[in-house]
Amino acid sequence: MNVSDLPFNKLIGLQLAPDESGFQTCLPDGQQYTNHLGTVHASAMLAVAEAGSGAFLAREFSGYSSVIPVVRRLEAKFRKPGVGQVSARCVAAPDTLSKWTAELNERGRLSAPIPVEVVDATGNVVLSATVEWFISNVPA
Repeated sequence: MNVSDLPFNKLIGLQLAPDESGFQTCLPDGQQYTNHLGTVHASAMLAVAEAGSGAFLAREFSGYSSVIPVVRRLEAKFRKPGVGQVSARCVAAPDTLSKWTAELNERGRLSAPIPVEVVDATGNVVLSATVEWFISNVPA
């Protein structure tokens, strides 16, 4: 699944980040993403974080044809005002990914908390979040 093709993400102009960037998703610099202070609006940062975690899952579980993921919880901390383009990156330890795969194969479902950082155009981490996904492997 390409998260940038989802209707809401298309509406807001969310993009997949280039593979070599180390990020999953981004929102370009634009006045439509700003708040009353001229910095990136909180909801824009949350949207890029949630979509970034979805893109991360899509990549990590691409070998499954019948996986259904849904967001169960999102906890976030706003660290600094964001300026310009904002991008989301998710990093999970390789042993975490292998545990998730084993649990999904064994139980057919999984709760996966994904750590996400949103970084602005100046390189500052402007939001730290954990997006928890419930993932179910529906037999074909």
